[in-house]
Amino acid sequence: MSLVRFRVLRNLNRSALAGFWKDFPRATAVNGNSSAVNFPAAIRTLKTLNNGHRLLTKEPLSAFTPSQRQYSCENLGKTMEENCVVPDVISKAPPQTAVVQYPCDIVVKPGQILTPTQVKDEPCVKWEADANKLYTLCMTDPDAPSRKDPKFREWHHWLVGNIPGADVAKGEVLSAYVGSGPPPDTGLHRYVFLIYEQKCKLTFDEKRLPNNSGDGRGGFKIADFARKYALGDPVAGNLYQAEYDDYVPILYKQLGA
Repeated sequence: MSLVRFRVLRNLNRSALAGFWKDFPRATAVNGNSSAVNFPAAIRTLKTLNNGHRLLTKEPLSAFTPSQRQYSCENLGKTMEENCVVPDVISKAPPQTAVVQYPCDIVVKPGQILTPTQVKDEPCVKWEADANKLYTLCMTDPDAPSRKDPKFREWHHWLVGNIPGADVAKGEVLSAYVGSGPPPDTGLHRYVFLIYEQKCKLTFDEKRLPNNSGDGRGGFKIADFARKYALGDPVAGNLYQAEYDDYVPILYKQLGA
């Protein structure tokens, strides 16, 4: 191939790529599992380098733009209704989407499918909180033992009260975090995060539950709990779905089953 022809082809390829990048979204969400079509293990942002080339770079959680957060909020209510979280768990979807990030670098998109292995460790949960107020956080599964036969609805996985601002680590742990453990052959379970704003500091009379016991977690109703403590409607929330994988027997052993 002559040098002149090579240069012409190279310039044509550059022009085509320029058109491609022009139409490429400024920020794309990707999952750590390339076969999944779900929200991100992280946010990847398209950046222009000094030499004019463009590169997808991995950004921290702060990479969420206001428009991305707004998009997520607009879709939370729709997702909760489509997945019957409204009315199975709550009567009205919260106005704000809580950011739920697991240590394996997965940020939960409302309704996405994850695995028990991916959610085995306690996540970081954030929402737009008033630093001068207290909050209650709950993670609950309304599909125990299955969505078709939810006779143990709900099985709560996490319950923390008197959280100052959005600092969950400083809250009062009523039930320590337990990851998803859907039994085999029970299909997808819904795991719902809900945050309530408290009117004042509360004195909870619930038995404190460690993360190595499932006793007292079934038959829970977050709506009843909210009425008991006058919490009103949730101010933020999120949800994912999961079904059985090989981590579940390990979790059951942790719970003494």
